[in-house]
Amino acid sequence: MKTTTIQSSQTVAKKKSLPAALWALTISAFAIGTTEFVIVGLLSTVANDLGTSLTSAGLLVSLYAIGVAIGAPILTALTGKIPRKQLLMGIMLLFIIGNSLAAISPSFELLLLSRVVTGFAHGVFFSIGSTIAASLVPKDKRATAISIMFAGLTVAIVTGVPLGTYIGQNFGWRATFIGVALLGLVGAIASLALVPKNIKQSAPLRLIDQLKVIKNPSILLVLAITAFGYGGTFVTFTYLTPLLEEVTGFSSNMTSVFLLIYGIAIAIGNIIGGKVSNNKPGKALLVMFALQAIVLFVLYFTASSQIFAIVTLFFMGILAFSNVPALQLYVVKMAEKYLPGTEDVASALNIAAFNVGIAIGAYVGGMVVESSLGIEATPWVGGILVIVGFLLTLVLFRKEKI
Repeated sequence: MKTTTIQSSQTVAKKKSLPAALWALTISAFAIGTTEFVIVGLLSTVANDLGTSLTSAGLLVSLYAIGVAIGAPILTALTGKIPRKQLLMGIMLLFIIGNSLAAISPSFELLLLSRVVTGFAHGVFFSIGSTIAASLVPKDKRATAISIMFAGLTVAIVTGVPLGTYIGQNFGWRATFIGVALLGLVGAIASLALVPKNIKQSAPLRLIDQLKVIKNPSILLVLAITAFGYGGTFVTFTYLTPLLEEVTGFSSNMTSVFLLIYGIAIAIGNIIGGKVSNNKPGKALLVMFALQAIVLFVLYFTASSQIFAIVTLFFMGILAFSNVPALQLYVVKMAEKYLPGTEDVASALNIAAFNVGIAIGAYVGGMVVESSLGIEATPWVGGILVIVGFLLTLVLFRKEKI
């Protein structure tokens, strides 16, 4: 009787505990999230070192995003037959190679190429990472498992980006990429040791299946909402470091501190955004986009004041990524409604749309910086893109009531 009770207790404890493999995925997500966003804090440093303009340096953000946009739907489909663990290890190897290449790049062109390569790895990782995480736990814990994996991305924004920016500004931007490559190596070793070989795998995705999703008007509208609504912030975020240094008047070290504050705000916003988006993501998006646009317009007026700029920056951080859960849920709901069984494809396409939005934001921001408007105009221009996202959401919400 006693033995049975002990065994029962051990079984319950085992069910409650989360597999170690999940933390290996989280470490990898942290490394990938760091390399995606840390470049924002290093644009000025890289531009000065490689003798290129700030606008050209902005391509390091936009071309990475394009790499992710290609990698998420297309490469995920093309690698559908490869066993998941084998593919995961290949992705992490590609990630390590891309960041190592960035660290030793003698020219700006080679650095751009390394960013695109790393973007490919990013796109495939987050497309299959959710599936792997969900397969590691019982059905009633799948959402928890996926959120833990994505927590690596959030933690990267909170800690990895400001730390990487500090390292880059004080020890050279190449040191940052070396550090990220080492993080990727840790994630790869952890995955090799902890992720099981016999991961359940759904039928390989075909490109023709993705075309069905792309043809659906409601799903297309969500993708457009993601690109404009999410991407609008990146008009400002891409050039946030030079904005804080040149317009607000902060030193590079202080800017690293404020990027940390911005990251904390993003973490808070993710939690809030998830909680308010469970039932009607469209309604939640309308409120979040409206507030986001207002904050960006306010930043245009407060950027020249150190105190008010930081307050505005905090609220900008809360709203910048709060829309991510709603956008992801929205596209899944549309896929469930119109094309059941294509939820994974729709989700992968939305990951691509997020990064198309980043690319659009970075490109538009670069045009603004180079124009007579100057870097101080990036907030209100970004606000206009967010308004476009708001209007598209209004159209879809009136049509779907979701």
